[in-house]
Amino acid sequence: MTISDIAAPRRAAVASPPLVTAARSARPRPQADKAVSLRAWPLRTYLELDARPEAVRPTRHHARTAVCRWRLDDLADTVELLVSELVTNAVNASAGLAAQRGGAQLPQTEPRVRFWLASDRSQVMIHVWDPDRRKPAPQDAWPDAETGRGLLLVTTLSARWGCYSPDGHRGKIVWALCAP
Repeated sequence: MTISDIAAPRRAAVASPPLVTAARSARPRPQADKAVSLRAWPLRTYLELDARPEAVRPTRHHARTAVCRWRLDDLADTVELLVSELVTNAVNASAGLAAQRGGAQLPQTEPRVRFWLASDRSQVMIHVWDPDRRKPAPQDAWPDAETGRGLLLVTTLSARWGCYSPDGHRGKIVWALCAP
């Protein structure tokens, strides 16, 4: 298996990235907030991936490379960590959804995860789509637990983040804004 098998760029299933409802805190805000289209951000990149743990590493690398190419080196470490957390969560959510379908005798196709990265040359917006509609929920993690702190990191490291279900499409998009 090669990296291209895991993280090959593909055309989006939708004509353009869906709208994001901007939020001022870790919780998504009502529709009264200003909607921001990624199309308005001049720098963009996109990947469609198999929802497998092996996809996280090349996605992190892709994000770091893009952010450095955009000359936002000061944000590279934070973007890389946020991408890692959000893509890992999407892979885990997709795996859970695939397991639920297993007993339903539905056709077995490997779940996919979609990843968008955009910048206005001063901040970076991360979008990660997965087919599970369930919203991410923070977990209480014991001090010696190896998992359960992902959303705490996202809340701490991002300027803001949120989650929404795109109109007319299945699944959800979790997004995070990384700013200096």
